Amino acid sequence: MAEASAPRRAVESWPVRAFDRAHTEAVVALWDEAGLTRPWNDPRLDIERKLAVQPELFLVVESTEPESSSAPILGTVMAGYDGHRGWLYYLATAKSHRQRGIARALVREAERLLVAMGCPKVQLMVREGNEGVLGFYDDLGYERFSVSNTGRRLIVDA
Repeated sequence: MAEASAPRRAVESWPVRAFDRAHTEAVVALWDEAGLTRPWNDPRLDIERKLAVQPELFLVVESTEPESSSAPILGTVMAGYDGHRGWLYYLATAKSHRQRGIARALVREAERLLVAMGCPKVQLMVREGNEGVLGFYDDLGYERFSVSNTGRRLIVDA
């Protein structure tokens, strides 16, 4: 997501709702466009995994334009809560609709749902090379901190 790089436009109001399986291909296309997919991570499997765990925290903004087959999904975010803290993943906005408040609406709704679950803190990770997005999170009140992340793949997708 590169919302912080374009000039600011008027912020619009966007209806955020839970993901519908019918939009799987549109969501994957959006993630591809936003540079969020990786060869070792099958996005369709990520969607299926999310639908098995807290599916109400997989949010989208749909286009309100009739017959918008080119971009029926304008934004996404996956959130999760493990009992200690919440996480945000797959925050993306269609390039054609950036700087219009979609990502902000998605983050705020994810935060609202997390708070309703009793979640005291939310975090996210920003990949190297996507530092331009940090200003967006700064504007939302997120704090930067230095940590080292480690991980291990338990199930190989590809």
